[in-house]
Amino acid sequence: MVEWKKKSKRKITGGINHSVNRKTKSLSEKGGIFSKTIVEDEDKRHKVKTIGGREKQKITKAKFVIVSQGDKTSKAKILNVLTNPADKHFVRQKVVTKGAVIKADLDGKEVQVKITSRPGQSGSVSGVLVK
Repeated sequence: MVEWKKKSKRKITGGINHSVNRKTKSLSEKGGIFSKTIVEDEDKRHKVKTIGGREKQKITKAKFVIVSQGDKTSKAKILNVLTNPADKHFVRQKVVTKGAVIKADLDGKEVQVKITSRPGQSGSVSGVLVK
Protein backbone atom coordinates (compact mmCIF):
# COMPACT_ATOMS: atom_id res chain seq x y z
CA MET A 1 0.00 0.00 0.00
CA VAL A 2 3.04 2.25 0.32
CA GLU A 3 4.55 3.81 -2.76
CA TRP A 4 8.30 4.22 -2.45
CA LYS A 5 9.84 7.54 -3.39
CA LYS A 6 13.51 7.90 -4.26
CA LYS A 7 15.67 10.28 -2.31
CA SER A 8 17.61 12.79 -4.38
CA LYS A 9 21.31 12.07 -4.94
CA ARG A 10 22.05 15.80 -4.77
CA LYS A 11 21.57 18.33 -2.00
CA ILE A 12 19.82 21.65 -2.58
CA THR A 13 23.26 23.28 -2.79
CA GLY A 14 24.32 20.86 -5.53
CA GLY A 15 26.60 18.70 -3.39
CA ILE A 16 26.39 14.91 -3.30
CA ASN A 17 24.03 13.52 -0.65
CA HIS A 18 25.88 10.63 1.03
CA SER A 19 22.88 9.68 3.17
CA VAL A 20 21.22 7.90 0.24
CA ASN A 21 21.81 4.26 0.94
CA ARG A 22 21.94 1.49 -1.63
CA LYS A 23 19.25 -0.65 -0.01
CA THR A 24 16.68 2.14 -0.01
CA LYS A 25 17.38 2.87 -3.67
CA SER A 26 16.91 -0.75 -4.68
CA LEU A 27 13.68 -1.06 -2.69
CA SER A 28 12.24 2.08 -4.24
CA GLU A 29 12.14 0.52 -7.68
CA LYS A 30 10.47 -2.64 -6.37
CA GLY A 31 7.62 -0.67 -4.79
CA GLY A 32 4.66 0.29 -6.85
CA ILE A 33 1.11 1.44 -6.66
CA PHE A 34 -1.45 -0.75 -4.89
CA SER A 35 -3.84 -2.20 -7.44
CA LYS A 36 -7.33 -1.91 -5.95
CA THR A 37 -9.62 -4.54 -7.44
CA ILE A 38 -13.09 -3.00 -7.39
CA VAL A 39 -16.43 -4.73 -8.07
CA GLU A 40 -17.79 -3.31 -11.34
CA ASP A 41 -19.98 -4.31 -14.29
CA GLU A 42 -17.03 -5.26 -16.52
CA ASP A 43 -13.56 -6.76 -16.12
CA LYS A 44 -10.57 -4.50 -16.65
CA ARG A 45 -6.96 -5.77 -16.66
CA HIS A 46 -3.63 -4.19 -17.46
CA LYS A 47 -0.09 -5.48 -17.84
CA VAL A 48 2.84 -4.32 -15.73
CA LYS A 49 6.51 -4.94 -16.54
CA THR A 50 8.46 -6.67 -13.79
CA ILE A 51 12.10 -7.47 -13.10
CA GLY A 52 13.70 -9.67 -15.74
CA GLY A 53 11.60 -8.34 -18.62
CA ARG A 54 8.55 -10.35 -17.60
CA GLU A 55 4.97 -9.16 -17.44
CA LYS A 56 2.41 -9.41 -14.66
CA GLN A 57 -1.30 -8.98 -15.24
CA LYS A 58 -3.29 -6.98 -12.69
CA ILE A 59 -7.07 -6.75 -12.50
CA THR A 60 -8.53 -3.40 -11.43
CA LYS A 61 -12.24 -4.06 -12.05
CA ALA A 62 -13.85 -7.46 -11.51
CA LYS A 63 -17.26 -8.79 -12.47
CA PHE A 64 -16.85 -12.55 -12.02
CA VAL A 65 -15.25 -14.92 -9.50
CA ILE A 66 -14.12 -18.50 -10.13
CA VAL A 67 -15.66 -20.58 -7.31
CA SER A 68 -14.19 -23.92 -6.24
CA GLN A 69 -16.36 -26.41 -4.39
CA GLY A 70 -14.53 -29.70 -3.97
CA ASP A 71 -13.48 -30.95 -7.41
CA LYS A 72 -16.01 -28.74 -9.23
CA THR A 73 -15.32 -25.16 -10.37
CA SER A 74 -17.79 -22.65 -11.75
CA LYS A 75 -18.04 -18.98 -12.61
CA ALA A 76 -20.23 -16.66 -10.51
CA LYS A 77 -21.12 -12.98 -10.70
CA ILE A 78 -19.88 -10.81 -7.82
CA LEU A 79 -22.71 -8.89 -6.15
CA ASN A 80 -21.17 -7.23 -3.09
CA VAL A 81 -18.28 -7.26 -0.60
CA LEU A 82 -19.40 -8.38 2.88
CA THR A 83 -16.16 -8.32 4.93
CA ASN A 84 -12.53 -7.55 4.22
CA PRO A 85 -9.85 -8.16 6.88
CA ALA A 86 -7.31 -5.96 5.06
CA ASP A 87 -9.17 -2.71 5.79
CA LYS A 88 -12.62 -1.91 7.17
CA HIS A 89 -13.10 0.83 4.55
CA PHE A 90 -12.63 -1.65 1.67
CA VAL A 91 -16.17 -2.98 2.30
CA ARG A 92 -17.68 0.43 1.57
CA GLN A 93 -15.39 0.94 -1.44
CA LYS A 94 -16.12 -2.61 -2.73
CA VAL A 95 -12.42 -3.53 -2.88
CA VAL A 96 -11.62 -7.24 -3.23
CA THR A 97 -8.40 -8.60 -1.70
CA LYS A 98 -7.25 -12.01 -0.49
CA GLY A 99 -9.31 -13.12 2.50
CA ALA A 100 -12.33 -10.95 1.67
CA VAL A 101 -15.80 -12.51 1.90
CA ILE A 102 -18.08 -11.57 -0.99
CA LYS A 103 -21.68 -12.26 -1.97
CA ALA A 104 -21.94 -13.93 -5.38
CA ASP A 105 -24.71 -15.18 -7.66
CA LEU A 106 -24.00 -18.86 -8.38
CA ASP A 107 -26.61 -20.58 -10.59
CA GLY A 108 -29.38 -18.25 -9.37
CA LYS A 109 -28.49 -18.64 -5.67
CA GLU A 110 -26.79 -16.04 -3.51
CA VAL A 111 -23.74 -17.61 -1.83
CA GLN A 112 -20.83 -16.37 0.25
CA VAL A 113 -17.36 -16.87 -1.21
CA LYS A 114 -13.98 -16.32 0.46
CA ILE A 115 -11.30 -15.02 -1.92
CA THR A 116 -8.19 -17.22 -2.06
CA SER A 117 -6.26 -15.53 -4.88
CA ARG A 118 -4.44 -12.21 -4.91
CA PRO A 119 -6.29 -10.30 -7.66
CA GLY A 120 -3.76 -7.47 -7.87
CA GLN A 121 -0.96 -9.99 -8.44
CA SER A 122 -2.52 -12.86 -10.40
CA GLY A 123 -5.03 -11.03 -12.59
CA SER A 124 -7.98 -13.25 -11.64
CA VAL A 125 -10.43 -13.52 -8.75
CA SER A 126 -10.93 -17.03 -7.37
CA GLY A 127 -12.39 -18.30 -4.12
CA VAL A 128 -14.07 -21.09 -2.17
CA LEU A 129 -17.60 -21.39 -0.78
CA VAL A 130 -18.15 -20.39 2.84
CA LYS A 131 -20.50 -22.69 4.77
